[in-house]
Amino acid sequence: MANHVTNVSQTEEVTSTRRVIAASSVGTLIEWYDFYIFGSLAKIISEQFFPKDNPTAALLATLATFAAGFVVRPFGALFFGRLGDLIGRKYTFLVTLIIMGGSTFAIGLVPGYKTIGFVAPAIVFILRLLQGLALGGEYGGAATYVAEHSPVDKRGFWTSFIQTTATFGLFVSLGVILIVRQTLGVETFTDWGWRVPFLLSIFLVAISVYIRMKMSESPLFAKLKKEGKTSANPLAESFQKKDNLKMVLLALLGATAGQGVVWYTGQFYALSFLQNACNVEFVQSNYIISVALIIGTPFFVLFGALSDKIGRKYIMMTGMLVAVLAYRPIYTMMYNEADLKQKTEIAEQTKVDVKHELKGTDSLTTTVTTKAFSDGTTYKETVKATVPLDPAKKAELEAAGKLKPETKKETTLPQNVFYKMIGLVLIQVIFVTMVYGPIAAFLVEIFPTRIRYTSMSLPYHIGNGVFGGLVPLISTRLVEATRPGPDLPPSDPLAGLWYPILIAGVSFVIGTLYISNKTNNMDVE
Repeated sequence: MANHVTNVSQTEEVTSTRRVIAASSVGTLIEWYDFYIFGSLAKIISEQFFPKDNPTAALLATLATFAAGFVVRPFGALFFGRLGDLIGRKYTFLVTLIIMGGSTFAIGLVPGYKTIGFVAPAIVFILRLLQGLALGGEYGGAATYVAEHSPVDKRGFWTSFIQTTATFGLFVSLGVILIVRQTLGVETFTDWGWRVPFLLSIFLVAISVYIRMKMSESPLFAKLKKEGKTSANPLAESFQKKDNLKMVLLALLGATAGQGVVWYTGQFYALSFLQNACNVEFVQSNYIISVALIIGTPFFVLFGALSDKIGRKYIMMTGMLVAVLAYRPIYTMMYNEADLKQKTEIAEQTKVDVKHELKGTDSLTTTVTTKAFSDGTTYKETVKATVPLDPAKKAELEAAGKLKPETKKETTLPQNVFYKMIGLVLIQVIFVTMVYGPIAAFLVEIFPTRIRYTSMSLPYHIGNGVFGGLVPLISTRLVEATRPGPDLPPSDPLAGLWYPILIAGVSFVIGTLYISNKTNNMDVE
């Protein structure tokens, strides 16, 4: 009879934990979806909200706006983390979800640069800041909430499901973008269809808010509050006490900074590299990332569960080390697989189509060049030259250097190379799962319950928001720095990798030397 009662109790406990994870994960996934669609549509957004006369500057400005959302995440972590430790986990990350969803929906409504000029990027910038602040409070709340519901010996396993939401969020964002693009067509999608993924988020957020309203408070925090032991000043207690501040800095420099750059390199920079350095066609590049993410995602849970048995440190440090050693060889192979200079062109299959048309007071000449290569690769280059019919205006634009044609290059890879690219990205995703799978359990276990939300959120969001979030911008700038001239290709397309290699390398050394592989029992005191 006693065994029966015990088994029923354990079954109820597992069922309850699953409900907690599902409720937390759905909201977190949607917040990541909201956050990622901006980065996934960076090229199109740069054309919509910035002047088109300098595409590189427009892309960098968009990436800077994207990065701004990451940079403010630590401030969101402090603000919402404090609220979470004062009033509770549940209501705090309910508020963050509403702010995130509202900001994303609003981005889909902002008029473009052609309509309201520089007011457009200014509004988008503010909305990105709101997104970043909201996300700064979301992850810490979700991870803390799940951890405080989890059995001690399965904390890495259960919290790893929260880790999958970031990857699933990226996957869902790519899936929605591809479906909308395929449904509306390329031109319509580029014109206004890109807004649809932003607008759709409001329905997802409404569903998630409904689910989260039914959640109960964390049992550990509820017990603490009932006993009157909650922190009166979580910020002061987290960062003015020497021992706790030491753990915050160690968590940042020895774990989350390296984890952050490995994560964003393996998912975001990989996509950017495929599209910008390798010129892989938009849909195919997104398929490569999506398939790699689908295959790689279960490894978050695998490494989270493994960390319950052998400790968090060994898995995370191994992930950083192999990433540091493997990035240059992996990206060299990716670049070589798409490099047209290393392929044999079938000259007789080259086609050039030229189309002339009038666009208001301008003459538009569109030149489409298609090429085929012996390995099955195809290449398409579209050059659009817009020239004013008014000679005076034409002379003025020429003098200002604003008559440069728009050039779009697309390389479509053959099936065998397509699969190789998936494999190369998948390897990077495995690195991501090693460093990211155990990180939530690691962070919640090194801080006491009364200040856990605040203490763990700050190092996580500095590591991921600042160090990780700046990967696309800094890496792109490093590559651009190797460009001999404005119209010449970069001399080192792999230069952007030095940033994540350096940060991950430093974290590996600090983490190996100073982080303990032991876990604690997350005492309530």
